Amino acid sequence: MSDKESNKLQNKGDYSASSITVLEGLEAVRKRPAMYIGDVGEKGLHHLVYEVVDNSIDEAMAGYCSKIDVVINENNSVTVKDDGRGIPVDHHEKEGKSALEVVMTVLHAGGKFDKDSYKVSGGLHGVGVSCVNALSSNLKAEVHRDGKVYVQEFQIGKPVGALKEVGTTDVTGTIVTFQPDDSIFITTQYKYSILANRLRELSFLNKGIQISLTDKREKDADGNFKIEYFHSERGLEEFVEFIDEARERIIDKVIHISTEKNGVPVEIALQYNTSFSENIYSYVNNINTIEGGTHLTGFRRGLTRTLKNWADKSGMLSKLKFDINGDDFREGLTSVISVKVAEPQFEGQTKTKLGNSDISLVVDQAVSSMLSNYLEENPKQAREIANKVILAATARHAARKARELVQRKSALTGGGLPGKLADCSEKDPALCEVFLVEGDSAGGTAKQGRDRKFQAILPLRGKILNVEKALQHKVFENEEIKNIFTALGVTMGTEEDSKALNLEKLRYHKIVIMTDADVDGSHITTLIMTFFFRYMKDLINNGYLYIATPPLYLVKKGKNQSYCWDEKQRREFIEQYSGGKEDSVHVQRYKGLGEMNAEQLWETTMNPEQRTLRQVAIEGAAEADRTFSILMGDDVPPRREFIEQNATYANIDV
Repeated sequence: MSDKESNKLQNKGDYSASSITVLEGLEAVRKRPAMYIGDVGEKGLHHLVYEVVDNSIDEAMAGYCSKIDVVINENNSVTVKDDGRGIPVDHHEKEGKSALEVVMTVLHAGGKFDKDSYKVSGGLHGVGVSCVNALSSNLKAEVHRDGKVYVQEFQIGKPVGALKEVGTTDVTGTIVTFQPDDSIFITTQYKYSILANRLRELSFLNKGIQISLTDKREKDADGNFKIEYFHSERGLEEFVEFIDEARERIIDKVIHISTEKNGVPVEIALQYNTSFSENIYSYVNNINTIEGGTHLTGFRRGLTRTLKNWADKSGMLSKLKFDINGDDFREGLTSVISVKVAEPQFEGQTKTKLGNSDISLVVDQAVSSMLSNYLEENPKQAREIANKVILAATARHAARKARELVQRKSALTGGGLPGKLADCSEKDPALCEVFLVEGDSAGGTAKQGRDRKFQAILPLRGKILNVEKALQHKVFENEEIKNIFTALGVTMGTEEDSKALNLEKLRYHKIVIMTDADVDGSHITTLIMTFFFRYMKDLINNGYLYIATPPLYLVKKGKNQSYCWDEKQRREFIEQYSGGKEDSVHVQRYKGLGEMNAEQLWETTMNPEQRTLRQVAIEGAAEADRTFSILMGDDVPPRREFIEQNATYANIDV
């Protein structure tokens, strides 16, 4: 053995102080960005904006800010401006630099950790603007405070120079402009709709604040930038009305609860509609607690007990031959719960589950006292709600029988795999994927083109049931939906929660919706996604649901050919190889998957080395709920408007 090899082996076992790496300042954030902002994809990119906006919202909650402007600049940098007090700029004794520089360069530094500055504060991870600074190629902070304007600039988290006084001002506030670092993020293209959804949500959660979003990358025919204003005077009441826009209401007005118990402000808005789904959205300090927590537990307990007591007293439940449960009181319920907690404790897989045990009783008491008053004062609406509960209990009883029939059939047939399922040979779910394909023709092509080792194919017959408008037992009786359940291997339903999903026996960790690249295909995709959103949301939350993206065209010119996924790519090919002359293209338009041969489908849509899969995620649950109710509900005008604004294929399929 050589001396070099011997030293290498000795060093391998020499674990001493010299082995310990200390990451200075914000290096830890750049080294492991996902630990601080969730991921380095689209979600993490937008989270940067939320962190900066959260600082402004904290100022608003403290009573010092009324206006927040967010601008996506031409180069995909973002500017956030507020009219708050302005970040302090005086000298910080402990750190030996300005307070602004401390806030921008030191993790976990900021006023939100001082109870005298902010009673409550938002922001999921609590890392604040310093994290944004660390993950930006450059950042500029401008502070208007004490009649003066101060500016400091940073690059990849480090100051370019000292804080400068650059002028005078008669206003207060902070302006932060940052450019996400493209060496960190997979994409640096901001999506207007994602930011708009969050800012709209914040305007509902913090009534009275004016928020604007401007996109300088886009101009209308008159040369004006795209801009939208978000402002709510009634807060959560308007939030519920917005979510339920396309649904038929059972009660005339949103029930609004606003109180403070044990120093904890509690605000709740709720509305009953004719749908069959429960849509409850809970927030703590403006954070969407997607995993629920103690505030949600308290709400459900208070709601169930109060409604049951009223229905018992009224004698409306006496004729029921079976028990009602908590689910029945929440069917057709849309509600938003918002609590402000001084020191929230978060737990759960994504740290979005409230753990403070005392909050459960606080919310329970708030709901019980104020809902009891409402029911006594509004007997007509109370009876409407009770009738809805009785209908829900009857339907749940029928659904349980249908669900048990599906699961019993699965057990009796030894796994119960649908006859149309072409399964894969791999048994490890983490390595397996199943394609849900429309029709036998496309299913046949997919079966020939797939890799049988890890890819399974489940053809679905036409358009599956629209679950948005169907009673639960009708859903479980539907043949295509039964096939999806049995193919995936999941079971659902407990006495406490009829839509609880058991993922222990899930057979595939990639469930891919693969439909034709036309309007019909988009409709089928939406129907399937609606089913997953309403009945298998845990699959989406765990990242198991995907959408395949088959090409729209195969374009050929001489020996050159290219698959194109949109009109822009098609035109670019024509421009490059035929000088823009359309009539000199052979263009093959793929309206159906069955029009491709097996090899083409494999290389464009199914081959993991080359394909593009879009992972389905729920960024804003309330907005997603509203979108599905618009697309799948009975109200035509909002659906038409949505399709006109979002249609991808309208210009090709007319």
